[in-house]
Amino acid sequence: MIYVGVDVGGMSIKIGLVSSDGKILLSKAFATEQEKGFKSMFARTADMINELIAEGGYSLIDLGGIGIGIPGTVDSKKGMIVSAVNIGCKNENLVAEMSQYFNVPIAVGNDANMAALGEQRFGAGKGHENVVMVTLGTGIGGGIIIDGKLYEGNGGAGGEVGHQIIRIDGEKCNCGRLGCWERYASATGLINQTKHAMAENANSIMHKIANENGGVDGRTAFLAMDAGDQAGKEVCEQYIHYLTEGLLNLGYILHPEMFIIGGGISHEGKNVMEPLRQKLNESLELSGMLPYIEVVQASLGNSAGIIGAAALVM
Repeated sequence: MIYVGVDVGGMSIKIGLVSSDGKILLSKAFATEQEKGFKSMFARTADMINELIAEGGYSLIDLGGIGIGIPGTVDSKKGMIVSAVNIGCKNENLVAEMSQYFNVPIAVGNDANMAALGEQRFGAGKGHENVVMVTLGTGIGGGIIIDGKLYEGNGGAGGEVGHQIIRIDGEKCNCGRLGCWERYASATGLINQTKHAMAENANSIMHKIANENGGVDGRTAFLAMDAGDQAGKEVCEQYIHYLTEGLLNLGYILHPEMFIIGGGISHEGKNVMEPLRQKLNESLELSGMLPYIEVVQASLGNSAGIIGAAALVM
């Protein structure tokens, strides 16, 4: 039996044929073209699914189901896209739409939740029943697995971990509130902190690194720290502090076995994971909130959304 995982993004839609043990057998991607509307977008998705199945030498008899991850609020019980600004969809029944093309089980969920489910079933969290995935990108995405089940909240609106407050009356977030975690601990937050430190430290090696790499990005401060730059080191330490604060809040409420860290910043590996793990668990120990919580890097990369969407329908 094979499954289809669909990872819908603002720029592209990625589709994969996934085996029952979480391996992507065949995949393809195409432009989202949201301007053509909901029906056109998913009619093309259906065409691409059929093409993939044929290219893989399978038939619809082999298809166990289709899972779809959407960048927005999704009511998975109703199969509805409640609101997905990045693809121009609101109050659309995606399961009903796709059921016109396929007579198989179809499931839909939020894309961050799909990535979390993929990592828990087949990636870094395999074998663990209680995990939280945190994705550090332009913002902060989250996915929560409790007792082996995806937690979505009422109407699928849960899991927005990036909008917890870590600074009362802090920086204004895109959501309108002040002091949200994602303003400080997202890749965007790190870049802003790096730029601020560079403005205050004209002799920092961060200037040279940024020039060599086409501008400031999430690696700039870490590369500088590795080269012995004090200003870069201070940026990284403060950033880890912000990350730890948000994880501690989640730890006190959910106390999962594991935090899985994904997104571009996770590629810093031990430069992020080791101090984050140490600071998190030192704080838990001081407060008597044991056992320790493992902190690991996500392992599925850009495939997590496809694999997780397939896992949802499995």
